[in-house]
Amino acid sequence: MKKSILLWLIGVVIIAAGCNSNTYSRLRDKEDRLIANYLSRNNYTIVTEEPDDNHVWGEKEFYKVKGVDNLYFRLISRGDSVLVDTLSDGKKDTLDLSIVANDVIIARYKRWELTENADTLSYWTTLEQAYPYEFHYLNTTECEAVAWHLAVGLMEYPNSVCEIIVPSKLGFSAEQSTVTPYAYILKINVKP
Repeated sequence: MKKSILLWLIGVVIIAAGCNSNTYSRLRDKEDRLIANYLSRNNYTIVTEEPDDNHVWGEKEFYKVKGVDNLYFRLISRGDSVLVDTLSDGKKDTLDLSIVANDVIIARYKRWELTENADTLSYWTTLEQAYPYEFHYLNTTECEAVAWHLAVGLMEYPNSVCEIIVPSKLGFSAEQSTVTPYAYILKINVKP
């Protein structure tokens, strides 16, 4: 009798613990609500079609990136699309500066959580971080944050600046393991 009561109590404790734990699915649902709340709280306008190169971005306008869940992108500065060089004969030569696979991206960034009054982690200047973050574009073994690669692709050119809202599954491994979404302001260049 005592043995069956003990087993019954153990079973109840296991079931209760399982019901109260945060499963990955519940954490993802909480993350989705946090992202939606952040967008609403800041009165952001969401567009679902990718704007063209001539689009003038509104200060509170974000593009919800197609094909991925809850990644939002806003271009702040387009950067340098071409390099114009004057040749010795006076003619102009232009070079397309579009970023391509395996270009070494040099990134400076600011990061904050999506909760209210969150602190900002800044690697924007050499005073804050001596060396910028570097990675090869589209090489996710060097930079596992898929969102950063997608953002670089949307930025297209060196000296671009964007803001992105990144769900944990598209972020760095620490963000993935804690299911924590972040917002970033990302400034990129290409290593010569």
